[in-house]
Amino acid sequence: MGHVINLKDKCDYILVPRLFSIKKNEQVCSTFNALYDLVHNLVDVNILNYNIDLTNKETKLIAFLSLGEALGKSYISTYKAYKKAETYQKKCRKESQLQQLEKLKSKKIKILLAGHPYNLYDAMIGEEIAKFLKNENIEVIYSDRLESSKIESECQKISNDIHFTHNKEILASINYYKDKVDGIIVLSSFPCGIDALCLEMVLHKIKTIPIINLIFDDLSSNTGVITRLESFVDILKNIRRQSQDEKDN
Repeated sequence: MGHVINLKDKCDYILVPRLFSIKKNEQVCSTFNALYDLVHNLVDVNILNYNIDLTNKETKLIAFLSLGEALGKSYISTYKAYKKAETYQKKCRKESQLQQLEKLKSKKIKILLAGHPYNLYDAMIGEEIAKFLKNENIEVIYSDRLESSKIESECQKISNDIHFTHNKEILASINYYKDKVDGIIVLSSFPCGIDALCLEMVLHKIKTIPIINLIFDDLSSNTGVITRLESFVDILKNIRRQSQDEKDN
């Protein structure tokens, strides 16, 4: 909503999609469900919109065909653009997964950053944390780069009752990488209710690896976050050092 209000009177249109279900028998959180209605009723702006809801057979393709129509494009040109974008997205995702597999082979300390992409790659949240970790010579692994084929089976090892798509991805990644990294940093935004429930469950169930949960609200300063990160990294370095000493002895 803050972004929309900031863009008001600066753009001809603002794209505000409605995402309800992007995978079969799963749901996206209520924030994404309600965003279009909130903007439509509270802010006087011209909205471009599409709706994805697989529970009602409203697929991505149908959504983008209707968006193309709203922009004055033919179904054929919209379909070609959609397929081109879909192919490129799959290519980029495959490349990022292969890069991550290479990172897992590293002898450096490895930390999994687990959370929603809008936190993982935000300039003031995930990017700042990744920058700090890289300066500490730590390999950063990202939860959103897990192969799609592994999500269902890995998530069920923690819980078979999660039906929120993005949280299933986070839980699956944490379970899959927990034996492949030295520590896990969980990022979440206050007051995300789904994260509060799902991530709290992770903290209680996974005891074999150091985990820190960073909840972001006011971003006026990252001093407190850096202090916690420094302590967490020190713990991981001490564990690595003790493990090496035991091997040497």
